[in-house]
Amino acid sequence: MSNKVPVGILGATGMVGQRFIQLLENHPWFEVGWLAASERSSGLSYAEAARWKLNTPIPERVGKMKVNDASTAGAPKVIFAALDAGIAKELEPKFAEAGHYVVTNSSAFRMHEDVPLVIPEVNADHLKLIDQQATRKRNGGFIATNPNCSAIGLVMALAPIHRRLGIDAVFVTTMQAVSGAGYPGVASLDILGNVIPFIAKEEEKLEAETKKLLGQLLNGTVKDADFKISAQCNRVAVEDGHTESVSIKVRKAAKAEDILDAWSSFRALPQQISLPSAPEHPVIYDSGADRPQPRLDVNRGGGMSAVVGRLRPCALLDWKFTVLSHNTIRGAAGAALLNAELLKHEGYLE
Repeated sequence: MSNKVPVGILGATGMVGQRFIQLLENHPWFEVGWLAASERSSGLSYAEAARWKLNTPIPERVGKMKVNDASTAGAPKVIFAALDAGIAKELEPKFAEAGHYVVTNSSAFRMHEDVPLVIPEVNADHLKLIDQQATRKRNGGFIATNPNCSAIGLVMALAPIHRRLGIDAVFVTTMQAVSGAGYPGVASLDILGNVIPFIAKEEEKLEAETKKLLGQLLNGTVKDADFKISAQCNRVAVEDGHTESVSIKVRKAAKAEDILDAWSSFRALPQQISLPSAPEHPVIYDSGADRPQPRLDVNRGGGMSAVVGRLRPCALLDWKFTVLSHNTIRGAAGAALLNAELLKHEGYLE
């Protein structure tokens, strides 16, 4: 018998659900024990139900598992959710109400006052919001979230600077991979040879979530960071990896060396306690003149690091740079998995 914690996956057949399965194979703490998806998949084996799109095979044990309907009956305590926001808004509270620990990638509850929106290296203390949730008080169940796939790379690059120098303003333009749209995602005739300068609600999410993530937990409430931020989001013909061009205004005068040192020395609780999915270097700076690039750099740190490059003065603000992050690993399933590891370490999964 395994002594690992059994976990369930809601939305197991989708792209993020597939990433969860890939990342959980051989995980030292967790193992997949339950799968759920839409009614059309219920009763099938996972191998029959999933249109597997990743570059590693379906784990043999998981492939033979039956896909359940999305009800709480028979589900393990720990649930990873990879659901569209509309479905998540309905299902995630039901699982929390039934006493489950819901660690979700969906956007449905990210901005709720009593729901933590967490990047473990940045704001691990925000997990304390869980204790205010009504379901937590009644039966132990809760919802914890990770950020939007475009917010997470940006915030990982901003956090070391904000802590050391303070930030007054951020201007960011994203070039987001098609895998961020799920499968089948964007039609090939729309995206090939093209840039689509609109992703529904993406700019609003990026702006709001960045301020919450870099905010302070005071008296049981997150006070948003007080800098200004403006985002423009674009879909581009890249498979994996969100690239962002960032300009910032800082509060303290700084040299390039100060910012580079802030990035290179950035370590936090996940690295200090060696969480299994935590990258050794959360932020990696690449000094190449034309880096980072999705094709070359998206999997650095196992897809869990933010890769930064091209730091240089900005004539409008103070500094500008490029940041790349893997949108379905660090930006989705890997982010939720790291959150679950932190939750386990902090005693929330007991």
